[in-house]
Amino acid sequence: MASLQGLITIDEDVTDDSHGHYPYKRPIEALLDYGIILLDKPPGPTSHEVVAWVRRMLGVKKAGHSGTLDPSVTGLLPVGLGEGTKALSLLLLGPKEYYSVARIHDPLGEEKLKKVISEFTGEIYQRPPQRSSVKRATRTRKIYSLELMEQMGRLILLRVLCEAGTYVRKLVYDMGEVLGPGATMVELRRTRVSHLSEDDGLVRFHDLLDGVYEWKNEKKEEKVRRMIKPIEFATSFVKAVVMRDSAVDAICHGAQLAVPGILQLSPSIVKGDTVCMYTLKGELVAMGEALMATEEIKESSKGMAFATKRVIMKAGTYPRLWHSKRSSIDESKE
Repeated sequence: MASLQGLITIDEDVTDDSHGHYPYKRPIEALLDYGIILLDKPPGPTSHEVVAWVRRMLGVKKAGHSGTLDPSVTGLLPVGLGEGTKALSLLLLGPKEYYSVARIHDPLGEEKLKKVISEFTGEIYQRPPQRSSVKRATRTRKIYSLELMEQMGRLILLRVLCEAGTYVRKLVYDMGEVLGPGATMVELRRTRVSHLSEDDGLVRFHDLLDGVYEWKNEKKEEKVRRMIKPIEFATSFVKAVVMRDSAVDAICHGAQLAVPGILQLSPSIVKGDTVCMYTLKGELVAMGEALMATEEIKESSKGMAFATKRVIMKAGTYPRLWHSKRSSIDESKE
């Protein structure tokens, strides 16, 4: 469980290696069902087209992306594979980083630019543009950081760290209105989605194609394994709970996780927190909501601690060691 750090131990148990896989030791076929690609989207195609190309290239039935990028926008586009697509919504919990080239319609001094930039840092009101896919209602978004990186005449380079759902093109337009002469976004590149960034190694289309060719035709897996990361790589920033093998299949069927099934968990969980639920091998089983805080769990011997909200792992991956009320009734009649 190399990706899960800082957990406290409630109880100890061992895992059966004949069921499931350690995330970084999954067979390629399993990785294609529980994986994520940090794709470097080129300018031109839509995000939907990019995902369709990846799906055909890898021969998988299901793939999806986190955070749509307009056709002209480049940069980080996380693409989930198979069951891993269900975990992509967690990336909306974190900020996004962009670098934008904008053109000011009339020359302005750096001092005035920086003054207006400071006014757009923090919580802002924003109405989505006409061509957006969401309802055009005014809403608030947080700009965590807005920095003037460089200025060359009427062209400026901005670094934007913002809440998910922020429209940078509209942000530039609104800044131009306050500046007076107006402003237009020229180029935009996304460099970070939540805790995932360019530093994690983005994958270009032709590199992915080369890796898939070597895997399928030459039986070489090295390139594909470098480019397809386990889905757990994308969820490691969320508070975590580790369960016994005996609890896994019940959770895969939507059951709640009770205190006796917990082995480890994050030290600062409070009631209502979103958590990721893992096996002892570090496999993501489900996303859940905390019904009890860490301190309550440590002091309890029973009770429901986590409600299952979204199951990731396929049922049957681990053996069924539980009985439903219906099966118990049927057994009693025999």
